[in-house]
Amino acid sequence: MKDHRLTAEGTAAFKAHLRREERAPSSIEKYLRAVEEFAEWLAGGTVTKEAVLAWKESLLARGLAPATVNGKLSALNGLCRFLGWEECRVKFLRLQRRAFRERDRDLTREEYLRLLEAARASGRRRLELLMEAVCSTGIRVSEVRYLTVEAARSGRAVVILKGKVRTILLPGKLCRKLLRYAAEQKITSGEIFLTGGGRSLSRKQIWREMKSLCAAAGVEPSKVFPHNLRHLFATCFYRVCRDIVKLADVLGHSSVETTRIYLLTTGAEHAKYLEMLRLIC
Repeated sequence: MKDHRLTAEGTAAFKAHLRREERAPSSIEKYLRAVEEFAEWLAGGTVTKEAVLAWKESLLARGLAPATVNGKLSALNGLCRFLGWEECRVKFLRLQRRAFRERDRDLTREEYLRLLEAARASGRRRLELLMEAVCSTGIRVSEVRYLTVEAARSGRAVVILKGKVRTILLPGKLCRKLLRYAAEQKITSGEIFLTGGGRSLSRKQIWREMKSLCAAAGVEPSKVFPHNLRHLFATCFYRVCRDIVKLADVLGHSSVETTRIYLLTTGAEHAKYLEMLRLIC
């Protein structure tokens, strides 16, 4: 049996490989975090399929969601494939397709408006406009940097990510607000949402700023994170157009099955439909 050991050099090479593959920075960070977590659990031991299976069991024993476990396994399997340790790769957990979304994760339009009001009341204009931009276009938080002065002037943002190019149309009202904000900040070209030092906003910073609104807005923290604004956009867009293929194009999904996840109703809504069947005497 080969003596496979995790090393700093191997992890660094894997990171460089992910960058060459043009993975999103957030995905690279997620993969490396999972690898580091496994390395800490392994405590210097040899990487074997048995060890990976044991780690898989330990993740489940911690009560992690199956999707979370699969995400960590995906990172580790990717590392093993890159290093040529194919015999160490393990199978993912088989997930049954969900019929509804948990209510404590479902952000409503009313709650979104309360978050905007909380940001406005506290004078956090950048955060308020950022949330409006994400929620009214459905862009990923990693794509916020494509919201430029040029994009606001033309009414469309061209996003180049993961080797794919797509055009996002920007609502006219949003364009006017973006240009007005840019003028106030003396930004004449390039990215509109920047830190005080002129750098791009990070995912963590946006996440942290949104969480800080929860108490004032009266919204559960479990519902407040950037990607949930994208979910709310998808729900509202579909209610208007009723075209899941069009929605998939707008969101930049390669598969309609991915888009379908965004359209899950809450458990309460699902229960209401069951009651409406009136099949119990």
